[in-house]
Amino acid sequence: MSRLRHVTTGPYAPPVPARELTAVSADGARLHVELHGPEGAPAVVLAHGWTCSTAFWAAQIHALAADHRVIAYDQRGHGRSPASPACSPEALADDLEAVLEAALAPGERAVIAGHSMGGMTVMAAAERPGLREHAAAVLLCSTGSSRLVAESTLLPLRPGRARTWLTHHILGSRAPLGPVTPLARRILRYATMGAGSAPAMVEACARIVHACPRRVRYAWAQVLDLLDLDHGVRELRVPTAVLVGTADRLTPPAQSRALAAALPDCLGVTELPGAGHMTPVETPEPVSAKIRELAATYLTIKEDA
Repeated sequence: MSRLRHVTTGPYAPPVPARELTAVSADGARLHVELHGPEGAPAVVLAHGWTCSTAFWAAQIHALAADHRVIAYDQRGHGRSPASPACSPEALADDLEAVLEAALAPGERAVIAGHSMGGMTVMAAAERPGLREHAAAVLLCSTGSSRLVAESTLLPLRPGRARTWLTHHILGSRAPLGPVTPLARRILRYATMGAGSAPAMVEACARIVHACPRRVRYAWAQVLDLLDLDHGVRELRVPTAVLVGTADRLTPPAQSRALAAALPDCLGVTELPGAGHMTPVETPEPVSAKIRELAATYLTIKEDA
Protein backbone atom coordinates (compact mmCIF):
# COMPACT_ATOMS: atom_id res chain seq x y z
CA MET A 1 0.00 0.00 0.00
CA SER A 2 1.38 3.36 -1.02
CA ARG A 3 1.32 6.12 1.60
CA LEU A 4 2.74 9.62 1.56
CA ARG A 5 5.69 9.84 3.91
CA HIS A 6 4.89 13.41 4.85
CA VAL A 7 2.50 16.25 4.24
CA THR A 8 3.06 18.24 1.06
CA THR A 9 1.72 21.67 1.99
CA GLY A 10 2.03 24.03 4.93
CA PRO A 11 4.81 24.59 7.47
CA TYR A 12 5.43 20.85 7.96
CA ALA A 13 6.04 20.09 4.29
CA PRO A 14 9.77 19.37 3.94
CA PRO A 15 11.68 21.77 1.66
CA VAL A 16 13.64 20.48 -1.30
CA PRO A 17 17.28 20.05 -0.27
CA ALA A 18 20.02 21.99 -2.00
CA ARG A 19 21.99 18.78 -2.24
CA GLU A 20 21.75 15.11 -1.23
CA LEU A 21 24.48 12.62 -0.46
CA THR A 22 24.93 9.12 0.88
CA ALA A 23 27.01 8.46 3.98
CA VAL A 24 28.35 4.94 4.43
CA SER A 25 28.53 3.65 8.00
CA ALA A 26 31.15 1.34 9.50
CA ASP A 27 29.20 -1.81 8.61
CA GLY A 28 28.38 -0.62 5.10
CA ALA A 29 24.89 0.69 5.91
CA ARG A 30 23.95 3.53 3.57
CA LEU A 31 22.38 6.67 5.03
CA HIS A 32 20.38 9.27 3.16
CA VAL A 33 21.64 12.79 3.96
CA GLU A 34 20.06 16.11 2.96
CA LEU A 35 21.84 19.46 2.91
CA HIS A 36 19.89 22.71 3.03
CA GLY A 37 21.03 26.31 3.05
CA PRO A 38 24.11 28.16 1.81
CA GLU A 39 27.58 26.66 1.65
CA GLY A 40 29.90 28.20 4.21
CA ALA A 41 27.12 29.10 6.65
CA PRO A 42 27.21 27.84 10.27
CA ALA A 43 26.42 24.13 10.27
CA VAL A 44 23.58 22.41 12.10
CA VAL A 45 23.11 18.61 12.13
CA LEU A 46 19.66 17.15 12.88
CA ALA A 47 19.13 13.55 14.06
CA HIS A 48 15.49 12.41 14.22
CA GLY A 49 13.88 9.89 16.52
CA TRP A 50 12.35 6.42 16.40
CA THR A 51 9.84 5.89 13.55
CA CYS A 52 10.53 9.35 12.07
CA SER A 53 12.58 10.74 9.17
CA THR A 54 14.16 13.96 7.92
CA ALA A 55 10.60 15.21 7.29
CA PHE A 56 10.16 15.48 11.06
CA TRP A 57 12.52 18.50 11.05
CA ALA A 58 10.68 20.39 8.28
CA ALA A 59 9.81 23.38 10.47
CA GLN A 60 13.39 23.72 11.74
CA ILE A 61 14.81 23.43 8.22
CA HIS A 62 12.45 26.15 6.99
CA ALA A 63 13.43 28.39 9.91
CA LEU A 64 17.19 27.87 9.83
CA ALA A 65 18.22 27.23 6.23
CA ALA A 66 18.20 30.88 5.19
CA ASP A 67 21.41 31.52 7.13
CA HIS A 68 22.60 28.09 8.30
CA ARG A 69 23.79 24.98 6.49
CA VAL A 70 21.33 22.42 7.79
CA ILE A 71 22.27 18.74 7.54
CA ALA A 72 19.51 16.21 8.19
CA TYR A 73 19.75 12.46 7.77
CA ASP A 74 17.53 9.40 7.95
CA GLN A 75 18.47 6.92 10.64
CA ARG A 76 19.06 3.41 9.27
CA GLY A 77 15.81 1.80 8.20
CA HIS A 78 13.94 5.10 8.40
CA GLY A 79 12.92 7.44 5.59
CA ARG A 80 15.16 6.86 2.58
CA SER A 81 17.91 4.98 4.44
CA PRO A 82 17.68 1.22 3.77
CA ALA A 83 17.04 -1.12 6.67
CA SER A 84 19.97 -2.98 8.20
CA PRO A 85 20.01 -6.05 10.44
CA ALA A 86 22.36 -4.20 12.80
CA CYS A 87 20.22 -2.28 15.31
CA SER A 88 22.13 -1.10 18.38
CA PRO A 89 23.38 2.05 20.12
CA GLU A 90 26.78 1.36 18.60
CA ALA A 91 25.25 1.34 15.10
CA LEU A 92 23.58 4.69 15.81
CA ALA A 93 26.94 6.12 16.89
CA ASP A 94 28.65 4.69 13.79
CA ASP A 95 25.99 6.27 11.60
CA LEU A 96 26.32 9.71 13.17
CA GLU A 97 30.10 9.61 12.75
CA ALA A 98 29.65 8.64 9.10
CA VAL A 99 27.26 11.55 8.50
CA LEU A 100 29.58 14.03 10.17
CA GLU A 101 32.53 12.82 8.10
CA ALA A 102 30.54 12.92 4.85
CA ALA A 103 28.87 16.30 5.34
CA LEU A 104 31.46 18.37 7.24
CA ALA A 105 35.00 19.37 6.37
CA PRO A 106 37.83 18.08 8.59
CA GLY A 107 37.76 20.05 11.81
CA GLU A 108 34.50 21.83 10.93
CA ARG A 109 32.24 22.29 13.93
CA ALA A 110 28.46 22.12 14.08
CA VAL A 111 25.56 22.28 16.48
CA ILE A 112 24.07 18.78 16.72
CA ALA A 113 20.40 18.48 17.67
CA GLY A 114 18.90 15.09 18.44
CA HIS A 115 15.25 14.37 19.14
CA SER A 116 14.31 11.25 21.14
CA MET A 117 16.34 8.38 19.58
CA GLY A 118 18.37 11.08 17.82
CA GLY A 119 19.39 12.42 21.21
CA MET A 120 20.26 8.90 22.27
CA THR A 121 22.40 8.68 19.14
CA VAL A 122 24.42 11.65 20.34
CA MET A 123 24.84 10.10 23.79
CA ALA A 124 25.92 6.80 22.25
CA ALA A 125 28.58 8.67 20.24
CA ALA A 126 29.79 10.79 23.17
CA GLU A 127 33.25 9.22 23.25
CA ARG A 128 33.65 8.87 19.48
CA PRO A 129 36.45 10.88 17.85
CA GLY A 130 34.08 12.10 15.13
CA LEU A 131 31.68 13.66 17.60
CA ARG A 132 34.47 15.25 19.62
CA GLU A 133 35.97 16.69 16.45
CA HIS A 134 32.77 18.14 15.04
CA ALA A 135 30.38 18.95 17.92
CA ALA A 136 30.51 22.58 19.05
CA ALA A 137 27.31 22.26 21.08
CA VAL A 138 24.41 19.83 21.43
CA LEU A 139 20.65 20.04 21.91
CA LEU A 140 19.04 16.99 23.51
CA CYS A 141 15.38 17.27 22.71
CA SER A 142 12.67 15.08 24.32
CA THR A 143 14.98 12.22 25.15
CA GLY A 144 16.40 10.02 27.91
CA SER A 145 19.36 7.78 28.57
CA SER A 146 17.96 4.68 30.31
CA ARG A 147 14.86 3.05 31.85
CA LEU A 148 12.79 4.39 28.98
CA VAL A 149 9.97 1.86 29.26
CA ALA A 150 9.90 1.75 33.06
CA GLU A 151 9.68 5.53 33.36
CA SER A 152 7.24 6.13 30.50
CA THR A 153 3.85 7.44 31.61
CA LEU A 154 2.10 6.29 28.44
CA LEU A 155 -0.34 4.30 30.57
CA PRO A 156 -2.19 5.97 33.47
CA LEU A 157 -1.07 3.34 35.97
CA ARG A 158 1.13 3.38 39.05
CA PRO A 159 4.85 2.76 38.35
CA GLY A 160 5.78 -0.88 38.67
CA ARG A 161 6.08 -4.19 36.90
CA ALA A 162 2.57 -4.22 35.47
CA ARG A 163 2.90 -0.80 33.85
CA THR A 164 6.36 -1.60 32.52
CA TRP A 165 5.18 -4.92 31.07
CA LEU A 166 2.18 -3.37 29.36
CA THR A 167 4.16 -0.41 28.03
CA HIS A 168 6.81 -2.78 26.65
CA HIS A 169 4.19 -4.74 24.73
CA ILE A 170 2.48 -1.65 23.37
CA LEU A 171 5.62 0.11 22.17
CA GLY A 172 7.17 -3.14 20.96
CA SER A 173 4.13 -4.41 19.12
CA ARG A 174 4.59 -6.09 15.75
CA ALA A 175 1.13 -4.99 14.62
CA PRO A 176 0.95 -2.81 11.51
CA LEU A 177 -0.14 0.78 12.05
CA GLY A 178 -2.24 0.80 8.91
CA PRO A 179 -3.53 3.94 7.17
CA VAL A 180 -3.78 7.33 8.86
CA THR A 181 -7.39 7.35 10.03
CA PRO A 182 -9.18 9.65 12.51
CA LEU A 183 -8.76 6.97 15.20
CA ALA A 184 -5.05 6.60 14.40
CA ARG A 185 -4.61 10.36 14.76
CA ARG A 186 -6.31 10.34 18.17
CA ILE A 187 -4.13 7.49 19.40
CA LEU A 188 -0.96 9.12 18.15
CA ARG A 189 -1.86 12.46 19.71
CA TYR A 190 -2.57 10.86 23.08
CA ALA A 191 0.65 8.83 23.07
CA THR A 192 3.10 11.35 21.67
CA MET A 193 1.69 14.88 21.69
CA GLY A 194 0.14 17.46 23.98
CA ALA A 195 -3.64 17.73 24.21
CA GLY A 196 -3.60 21.13 22.50
CA SER A 197 -1.70 20.01 19.41
CA ALA A 198 -3.22 21.50 16.26
CA PRO A 199 -4.64 19.13 13.62
CA ALA A 200 -1.85 20.05 11.16
CA MET A 201 0.75 18.97 13.72
CA VAL A 202 -1.00 15.67 14.38
CA GLU A 203 -1.38 15.00 10.67
CA ALA A 204 2.30 15.70 10.01
CA CYS A 205 3.45 13.34 12.74
CA ALA A 206 0.97 10.64 11.81
CA ARG A 207 2.06 10.61 8.16
CA ILE A 208 5.71 10.26 9.15
CA VAL A 209 5.25 7.64 11.88
CA HIS A 210 2.87 5.47 9.84
CA ALA A 211 5.36 5.42 6.95
CA CYS A 212 8.02 3.71 9.10
CA PRO A 213 8.26 0.04 8.11
CA ARG A 214 6.79 -2.29 10.72
CA ARG A 215 9.95 -4.41 11.00
CA VAL A 216 12.09 -1.33 11.54
CA ARG A 217 9.72 0.00 14.19
CA TYR A 218 9.77 -3.33 16.02
CA ALA A 219 13.55 -3.83 15.79
CA TRP A 220 14.38 -0.42 17.21
CA ALA A 221 11.72 -0.78 19.92
CA GLN A 222 13.68 -3.76 21.26
CA VAL A 223 16.87 -1.67 21.35
CA LEU A 224 15.20 1.22 23.16
CA ASP A 225 13.65 -1.16 25.68
CA LEU A 226 17.09 -2.23 26.93
CA LEU A 227 18.94 1.04 26.37
CA ASP A 228 21.42 2.25 28.98
CA LEU A 229 23.43 5.30 27.94
CA ASP A 230 24.05 6.77 31.39
CA HIS A 231 27.80 6.48 30.84
CA GLY A 232 27.50 8.32 27.52
CA VAL A 233 25.73 11.21 29.23
CA ARG A 234 28.64 11.63 31.64
CA GLU A 235 31.10 11.59 28.72
CA LEU A 236 29.26 14.16 26.57
CA ARG A 237 31.79 16.91 27.24
CA VAL A 238 30.42 19.69 25.05
CA PRO A 239 27.99 22.48 25.97
CA THR A 240 24.59 20.78 25.97
CA ALA A 241 21.09 22.21 26.25
CA VAL A 242 18.14 20.03 27.20
CA LEU A 243 14.54 20.59 26.09
CA VAL A 244 11.36 18.71 26.98
CA GLY A 245 7.59 19.11 26.91
CA THR A 246 5.83 19.04 30.26
CA ALA A 247 3.23 16.61 28.86
CA ASP A 248 5.77 14.18 27.37
CA ARG A 249 4.60 10.64 28.15
CA LEU A 250 7.41 8.79 26.35
CA THR A 251 10.41 10.57 27.90
CA PRO A 252 8.86 12.54 30.78
CA PRO A 253 10.48 15.70 32.21
CA ALA A 254 12.12 13.65 34.98
CA GLN A 255 14.29 12.06 32.29
CA SER A 256 15.50 15.46 31.10
CA ARG A 257 16.20 16.62 34.64
CA ALA A 258 18.29 13.50 35.19
CA LEU A 259 20.24 14.25 32.01
CA ALA A 260 20.89 17.80 33.19
CA ALA A 261 22.19 16.56 36.53
CA ALA A 262 24.60 14.11 34.86
CA LEU A 263 25.91 16.18 31.94
CA PRO A 264 29.40 17.65 32.46
CA ASP A 265 28.51 20.95 30.73
CA CYS A 266 24.75 21.41 30.87
CA LEU A 267 23.32 24.74 29.74
CA GLY A 268 20.02 24.12 31.50
CA VAL A 269 16.66 22.49 30.88
CA THR A 270 13.87 24.22 28.97
CA GLU A 271 10.43 22.80 29.83
CA LEU A 272 7.74 23.68 27.29
CA PRO A 273 4.31 23.89 28.93
CA GLY A 274 1.71 21.51 27.52
CA ALA A 275 3.94 20.03 24.85
CA GLY A 276 4.25 16.30 24.41
CA HIS A 277 7.04 14.20 22.98
CA MET A 278 7.06 15.63 19.44
CA THR A 279 8.46 19.03 20.44
CA PRO A 280 10.08 19.97 17.08
CA VAL A 281 6.61 19.71 15.49
CA GLU A 282 4.48 20.86 18.43
CA THR A 283 6.67 23.82 19.43
CA PRO A 284 8.73 24.58 16.32
CA GLU A 285 9.66 28.17 17.22
CA PRO A 286 11.27 27.44 20.63
CA VAL A 287 13.17 24.45 19.23
CA SER A 288 14.47 26.42 16.24
CA ALA A 289 15.33 29.38 18.48
CA LYS A 290 17.37 27.17 20.82
CA ILE A 291 19.32 25.71 17.90
CA ARG A 292 19.92 29.20 16.52
CA GLU A 293 21.06 30.41 19.94
CA LEU A 294 23.56 27.56 20.27
CA ALA A 295 24.91 28.21 16.77
CA ALA A 296 25.27 31.96 17.41
CA THR A 297 27.09 31.36 20.68
CA TYR A 298 29.34 28.41 20.05
CA LEU A 299 30.02 28.52 16.33
CA THR A 300 30.87 32.23 16.47
CA ILE A 301 33.29 31.54 19.29
CA LYS A 302 34.98 28.87 17.19
CA GLU A 303 35.26 31.18 14.17
CA ASP A 304 36.74 34.01 16.25
CA ALA A 305 39.23 31.84 18.12
